[in-house]
Amino acid sequence: MSVRGLDVGTDNLDLIRDVSFSVAAGERVGLIGESGSGKSLTALALLGLLPEGVRAGGSVRLAGAGFDLVGASERQMSKVRGNRMAMVFQEPMTALNPVMQVGDQVAEVMLLHGRQPDRRTARRTAVEMLAKVRLPDPQRAARAYPHQLSGGQRQRVVLAIALANDPAVLLCDEPTTALDVTVQAHMLDLILTGVTERDAALLFITHDLAVVATVCQRVMVMYGGRIVESGPIDEVFTRPRHPYTRGLLDASDMEAVDARGRLHTIPGTVPAAGRFPDGCVFRNRCAHATQQCVHVPSLESQGPRAHACWHPVEDPA
Repeated sequence: MSVRGLDVGTDNLDLIRDVSFSVAAGERVGLIGESGSGKSLTALALLGLLPEGVRAGGSVRLAGAGFDLVGASERQMSKVRGNRMAMVFQEPMTALNPVMQVGDQVAEVMLLHGRQPDRRTARRTAVEMLAKVRLPDPQRAARAYPHQLSGGQRQRVVLAIALANDPAVLLCDEPTTALDVTVQAHMLDLILTGVTERDAALLFITHDLAVVATVCQRVMVMYGGRIVESGPIDEVFTRPRHPYTRGLLDASDMEAVDARGRLHTIPGTVPAAGRFPDGCVFRNRCAHATQQCVHVPSLESQGPRAHACWHPVEDPA
């Protein structure tokens, strides 16, 4: 999947600006940032699921689709969603039909895209998919309604639906946020197994740095609707160049404290949509901001690393 110059906004607001990245087959990429940074909106733009009145510009190319996903018709996108590209949402109760047995919901996505010849075969394959995501007693689970399953079980059903048609790209938007630690670990293992078996590209959206370090090979840091840093996850997390990345890492360390003995925090809060400053979107919260920061910094590439900052964090090495 290749994304170039993605812009998302309304007539009056720019919500995502000039976002470009690629995710290759078999590659696992994390997208991190605070709530309100534009992560989920990016995923919705890729799938053509933006809210009414919000438009997208730029280009999104998916191998095998044969057309640019930005500006594609609903008929074209309906052939991509749940087929070549699938998504695991944060809240399964809003993603599942409450009055439909879960086995029928898994079968439906395969029938919709012509992956199974008839409903009986699709239903049998749906039970197999539920077994693959390790739902206990998959035959019984297939006959259950969403409210009869636990939160972790419902999220496994959503994953089974997403993987049913062997997508080339899997998008995961905070898929483990509402799960306890043990269930979260099982879910992450299922996601990794699912994409590895299919050699699928994974875009994993989260605010949890520990989770993205476990799942992903590469990470992109988003703030104010822009990518402010990207690179191999071990390099970005050990030698961050952008002050925002450094702030996220410091704030996630529950054992580190500042000079006053307090846990590290990033000053201020994420502005509301459309309220980010001109120039560097992080400058009103950055201790290193200068007058130069009223200008937009370009995303400077240095090998596999990239950052957008006039005053990058010094590399301790």
